[in-house]
Amino acid sequence: MDNLLFSDSFINGEFYATDSRFSVTDPATEKCIIAVSDIDEQGVNNAIDAAHGAFVKLKATNATTRSDTLMRWYELVMQHKQTLAALMTQEQGKPLHEALGEIDYGAGFIKWFAEEAKRSYGDVIPATDDTHRLTSFKQPIGVVAGITPWNFPVAMVTRKVAPAYAAGCSFILKPSEHTPLCAIALAYLADQAGFVKGAFNVLVSQRAKQVGKMLTDSAQVRKFTFTGSTGVGKQLLAQCAGTIKRTSMELGGNAPFIIFDNANLDDAVAGLMAAKFRNSGQACVAANRIFIQRNVLDTVLNKLAAKVAALKVDNGFAANVDIGPLIYPQAKQKIQQLLQDALDKGATLIGDNSDLGGSFQNPLIVNNVTPAMDIYHQEVFGPVLSVIPFDDEREVLALANDVPYGLAAYFYSQNIQQVYRISEGLEFGMVGVNEGVISNPVAPFGGVKQSGLGREGGHQGLNEYLEEKYLCIKV
Repeated sequence: MDNLLFSDSFINGEFYATDSRFSVTDPATEKCIIAVSDIDEQGVNNAIDAAHGAFVKLKATNATTRSDTLMRWYELVMQHKQTLAALMTQEQGKPLHEALGEIDYGAGFIKWFAEEAKRSYGDVIPATDDTHRLTSFKQPIGVVAGITPWNFPVAMVTRKVAPAYAAGCSFILKPSEHTPLCAIALAYLADQAGFVKGAFNVLVSQRAKQVGKMLTDSAQVRKFTFTGSTGVGKQLLAQCAGTIKRTSMELGGNAPFIIFDNANLDDAVAGLMAAKFRNSGQACVAANRIFIQRNVLDTVLNKLAAKVAALKVDNGFAANVDIGPLIYPQAKQKIQQLLQDALDKGATLIGDNSDLGGSFQNPLIVNNVTPAMDIYHQEVFGPVLSVIPFDDEREVLALANDVPYGLAAYFYSQNIQQVYRISEGLEFGMVGVNEGVISNPVAPFGGVKQSGLGREGGHQGLNEYLEEKYLCIKV
């Protein structure tokens, strides 16, 4: 692991150290992995200047050259897959087999956008007279700054940086202070792959607000991309308004998972397990509010309870582990507060809620959840299922949509007419139909309402980093 374990920010192809340091902690053992340097103001300014200089060079390169470089980055990431996965499990806590899966998923964005780099097509527009020729083409938007969260410390990075580089944009990344190690390693590998110096800079800091303010205030930064909470996203959007930056925001979710009585119940339970318990439930697309049609409620709960009870909670490096630790103790405290509020208001608990110590939380089912409970309205970033019974299609569609968020939704049904009605009626950017795992590099990822702006992945992800220019030529 040591060959990709670095302790400093990465700016203009070099490591940048400061005297101020803080610890990156293993959430399973609560021990320090390494002390990393906290970026200073000069470092942020250096990164902005380096990214601007890199953009001048990068926008002059052709798409094939950028594609080839991205493919070399992809190959290096896959070559170091085991090392990166172990680093991820150590700093983030997820089971090693999930970390290995995330490397494949994250590398998939690099490979996809290496291919998409060559497909940034313009248009020939039919003219309205004989004396003009009308065309449009696309150009890179400029220097991009981004902030990524701790829950997917590789995939959240590659699905932003890869399309930016494919488009010809340079990037300044501020990863979560809880999981900066994978981001630094990715930048190092990108440099080894031949990225233009300064095209991928990583700023490590505990002072997210200050660093974010410097990046949003900079006129040289032309686009800002953020994955995180809706509250922080709103603040960043307001800060970006001063320089009219292009923005893309992947924000909070409160995903419904609906099981109709005509569904294949075994498939539905398997899909729910995948949609909820991956990464210990710490995912913005994790199933959060579980709506089960009342006449199959007991059957589903019995099947579900057996599956949940069989989940193994342990250090992510342990054999056959299903649930690793939460990212930090405060996350567990929040879950316990939500559980207590629900129980006080009449919910019932299925599972063992005994304290496992540290940041470990047993997976649980909370039944008979109602709108009077905080857990009904808040995104539960942990291994807890909130079950709400419903009677008919109209009722559950209204309940599912009755939130300010609209990222992901899931439902299980074998009625083809119902499949179309519910798919079209759900106010969410992504819908899984008889499927609990929907993320894919080749498809657009993003939400509606207060879950964000823009899309990542798919051909749409490349356009987020491009400006369209129209030419009117008189002949």
